[in-house]
Amino acid sequence: MENLRIAVILAGNSRGRTGPAVSRWFVERTAKHPDPRLRFDFLDVDGIGPEDGHGGPMAPHAAEVVDAADGFVVVTPEYNHGYPGGLKSAIDSARREWFAKAVGFVSYGGMSGGLRAIEQLRSVFSELHTATIRDTVSLHNAQSMFGDDGEPAVDMSGAEAAVERMLGQLAWWAQALREARERRPYPG
Repeated sequence: MENLRIAVILAGNSRGRTGPAVSRWFVERTAKHPDPRLRFDFLDVDGIGPEDGHGGPMAPHAAEVVDAADGFVVVTPEYNHGYPGGLKSAIDSARREWFAKAVGFVSYGGMSGGLRAIEQLRSVFSELHTATIRDTVSLHNAQSMFGDDGEPAVDMSGAEAAVERMLGQLAWWAQALREARERRPYPG
């Protein structure tokens, strides 16, 4: 079976402590995911990708990145009950390339765990004709979840189970939508 390309869009603030810790934690989860079909590309909205050479700025070549992917995971903080402006700019750098693809979410923040950012993003991605995954990964009070070294300081087993569930559903939708696009172009 052909691989599924999943673009992980890292929208966290690279200048703080929590954003890089959450991004690193999620990237490590993708490396451990058991589905051999999934191939991950990592793109940082701020232009600072993971140090394995697969990262890089998204906005300058967003349409190509979006077009090549079968599905997406957006890793985002919640700022002022919303998502970062840089993420909106990156999303808006493409249009039809998003159509009929699957999008999953990993959010983090204070008490809400970034869920308000996800709800706003669902509206944006609906306009782009995507299928958003119902089950999300939400890290509540994320600043207290990671130590000064950026490593988890609490039991992350619940969040890790949420990652597995979300990625499993994302893989299903990405495969189904790719097969549908191959049989018949999306009429958007």
